[in-house]
Amino acid sequence: MVRVGVLGAGGKMGREVCRAVSGDPELDLVAAVDPRLVGIDLRQVTGSDVAGLQVGGSVDDLGRAGAEVAVDFTVADVAVETMRWCAANAVHAVVGTTGIARSSLSEMERLFESSKANCVITANFAITAVLMMRFAEMAAPFMDGAEIIELHHDGKLDAPSGTALASAERLDAARRRAGCDPWPADRTTSSVLPGTRGGEGPGGVRIHSVRLPGLVAHQEVVLGSLGQSLTLRHDAYDRTSFVPGVLLAIKAVTELPGLTIGLDSLLGF
Repeated sequence: MVRVGVLGAGGKMGREVCRAVSGDPELDLVAAVDPRLVGIDLRQVTGSDVAGLQVGGSVDDLGRAGAEVAVDFTVADVAVETMRWCAANAVHAVVGTTGIARSSLSEMERLFESSKANCVITANFAITAVLMMRFAEMAAPFMDGAEIIELHHDGKLDAPSGTALASAERLDAARRRAGCDPWPADRTTSSVLPGTRGGEGPGGVRIHSVRLPGLVAHQEVVLGSLGQSLTLRHDAYDRTSFVPGVLLAIKAVTELPGLTIGLDSLLGF
């Protein structure tokens, strides 16, 4: 059994991950960390049936528990410190925290390249989100423009989402690989309301962020060409939709040397 520790255990995703890990016969939940809930029995926090496991306050609790894999669903600056600790302590890392700076990703690539531990970082663990990005990537060379609309709950702290940024990067990269011309420039010359056209992402792809109560995680990639359009949409109605991808990453990370970004390679893409 793989010994797993969860950071951000009291958050919405952290609770789901604790429940999923404790219910998987191949995994052993040995540590849960959340500074806001130190000392509380994990069963009170998540409903996980792990007798005697209390919530810890720091990443060092993973070391004391002998965790082999750390799962991080916290905030960007905490996740970066977690990964540094994992690389230094030979503990594999699975990170679903978004908003991590590109410079930090470069640092993690260097750290895990020389570490005995591996790391998987992905902006979205939903399998359908990965498929959406893959299908959009396939369509990009055949279309003349693309825009992304991402919709999340009103408690999400970063905008645009990591999935939206990754999607724009992949659209642009797919066109470059195919030898296509760059996406046409935006012809809008004035905006009555600043920001109406969204933010300009990689390759000039416009990204629009929606934050509303009642939403979880959703995204549309809208591609247009002469006389036609293609819309690809992913909807996560509940955070349990991310669980299969998280469990897949936990079980695969030990065999993925260095830093892996995204679930594509885990799905055979």
